[in-house]
Amino acid sequence: MTLPEQGPLQLLAQPSYEAGEPEYVYVGLANGEWHGNHLYPNTAEDSAHALAIVTDAAQDTVVELLWQAWPLCVEHNLGMHARDVEGLLSWWCAGRRSGGGPGHICAAVGALDTSRAP
Repeated sequence: MTLPEQGPLQLLAQPSYEAGEPEYVYVGLANGEWHGNHLYPNTAEDSAHALAIVTDAAQDTVVELLWQAWPLCVEHNLGMHARDVEGLLSWWCAGRRSGGGPGHICAAVGALDTSRAP
Protein backbone atom coordinates (compact mmCIF):
# COMPACT_ATOMS: atom_id res chain seq x y z
CA MET A 1 0.00 0.00 0.00
CA THR A 2 1.36 3.41 -0.85
CA LEU A 3 0.65 6.98 0.09
CA PRO A 4 1.51 9.90 -2.16
CA GLU A 5 4.66 11.63 -0.88
CA GLN A 6 4.98 9.16 2.04
CA GLY A 7 6.35 5.95 0.59
CA PRO A 8 4.85 2.50 1.04
CA LEU A 9 3.19 1.36 4.22
CA GLN A 10 4.87 -1.64 5.80
CA LEU A 11 4.30 -4.42 8.27
CA LEU A 12 6.49 -3.90 11.34
CA ALA A 13 7.34 -6.63 13.85
CA GLN A 14 7.96 -5.63 17.46
CA PRO A 15 9.17 -8.01 20.18
CA SER A 16 6.54 -9.40 22.51
CA TYR A 17 6.42 -8.17 26.09
CA GLU A 18 6.42 -11.77 27.32
CA ALA A 19 9.00 -14.49 26.65
CA GLY A 20 7.82 -17.23 24.32
CA GLU A 21 5.02 -15.15 22.82
CA PRO A 22 5.00 -14.25 19.10
CA GLU A 23 6.11 -10.83 17.91
CA TYR A 24 3.55 -8.06 17.60
CA VAL A 25 2.96 -6.94 14.02
CA TYR A 26 1.71 -3.45 13.18
CA VAL A 27 1.01 -1.53 9.97
CA GLY A 28 3.43 1.38 9.88
CA LEU A 29 4.45 4.30 7.75
CA ALA A 30 7.62 4.13 5.64
CA ASN A 31 9.50 5.95 8.45
CA GLY A 32 8.63 3.19 10.95
CA GLU A 33 5.92 5.02 12.91
CA TRP A 34 2.71 3.10 13.63
CA HIS A 35 -0.52 3.60 15.52
CA GLY A 36 -3.22 1.30 16.81
CA ASN A 37 -3.58 -2.30 17.77
CA HIS A 38 -1.29 -5.07 16.63
CA LEU A 39 -2.38 -7.80 14.27
CA TYR A 40 -3.12 -11.07 16.02
CA PRO A 41 -1.18 -14.18 14.93
CA ASN A 42 -4.35 -16.16 14.14
CA THR A 43 -5.42 -13.44 11.68
CA ALA A 44 -3.41 -15.19 8.95
CA GLU A 45 -5.59 -18.30 9.12
CA ASP A 46 -8.24 -16.66 6.91
CA SER A 47 -6.75 -14.58 4.09
CA ALA A 48 -9.92 -12.52 3.47
CA HIS A 49 -10.18 -11.67 7.16
CA ALA A 50 -6.44 -10.89 7.29
CA LEU A 51 -6.79 -8.46 4.37
CA ALA A 52 -9.67 -6.67 6.13
CA ILE A 53 -7.70 -6.41 9.39
CA VAL A 54 -4.55 -5.09 7.65
CA THR A 55 -6.64 -2.60 5.63
CA ASP A 56 -8.30 -1.29 8.79
CA ALA A 57 -4.94 -1.04 10.60
CA ALA A 58 -3.44 0.85 7.66
CA GLN A 59 -6.26 3.39 7.72
CA ASP A 60 -5.91 3.81 11.51
CA THR A 61 -2.19 4.52 11.16
CA VAL A 62 -2.68 7.06 8.36
CA VAL A 63 -5.57 8.89 10.02
CA GLU A 64 -3.92 9.12 13.44
CA LEU A 65 -0.35 9.95 12.38
CA LEU A 66 -0.89 12.00 9.23
CA TRP A 67 -4.34 13.41 10.01
CA GLN A 68 -5.62 12.70 6.55
CA ALA A 69 -8.20 10.43 4.98
CA TRP A 70 -6.83 7.62 2.87
CA PRO A 71 -7.41 6.38 0.27
CA LEU A 72 -9.32 9.11 -1.53
CA CYS A 73 -11.89 8.64 -4.27
CA VAL A 74 -10.49 10.32 -7.39
CA GLU A 75 -13.99 11.37 -8.44
CA HIS A 76 -15.17 12.94 -5.15
CA ASN A 77 -11.96 13.53 -3.17
CA LEU A 78 -13.59 11.72 -0.22
CA GLY A 79 -12.01 9.13 2.03
CA MET A 80 -13.10 5.61 1.21
CA HIS A 81 -13.87 2.65 3.45
CA ALA A 82 -13.38 -1.06 2.90
CA ARG A 83 -16.54 -3.12 2.40
CA ASP A 84 -17.21 -6.71 1.52
CA VAL A 85 -18.95 -6.72 -1.86
CA GLU A 86 -20.02 -10.21 -2.85
CA GLY A 87 -16.99 -11.74 -1.14
CA LEU A 88 -14.47 -9.20 -2.45
CA LEU A 89 -13.05 -6.55 -0.12
CA SER A 90 -13.51 -3.28 -2.00
CA TRP A 91 -13.02 0.45 -1.51
CA TRP A 92 -16.39 2.20 -1.20
CA CYS A 93 -16.98 5.96 -1.57
CA ALA A 94 -20.05 7.69 -0.13
CA GLY A 95 -20.10 10.31 -2.91
CA ARG A 96 -23.08 10.59 -5.24
CA ARG A 97 -22.77 9.95 -8.93
CA SER A 98 -24.89 11.75 -11.50
CA GLY A 99 -27.97 9.71 -12.29
CA GLY A 100 -27.25 7.20 -9.54
CA GLY A 101 -27.78 6.66 -5.88
CA PRO A 102 -25.39 7.47 -3.10
CA GLY A 103 -22.15 5.59 -2.85
CA HIS A 104 -20.16 3.51 -5.29
CA ILE A 105 -17.35 0.99 -5.38
CA CYS A 106 -14.06 2.37 -6.70
CA ALA A 107 -11.84 -0.72 -6.80
CA ALA A 108 -10.99 -3.91 -5.00
CA VAL A 109 -8.61 -3.44 -2.06
CA GLY A 110 -5.16 -3.82 -3.59
CA ALA A 111 -6.26 -2.67 -7.04
CA LEU A 112 -6.56 1.11 -6.67
CA ASP A 113 -3.53 1.71 -8.86
CA THR A 114 -5.35 -0.06 -11.70
CA SER A 115 -8.55 2.00 -11.38
CA ARG A 116 -9.15 5.10 -13.45
CA ALA A 117 -11.16 8.24 -12.84
CA PRO A 118 -14.50 8.16 -14.67
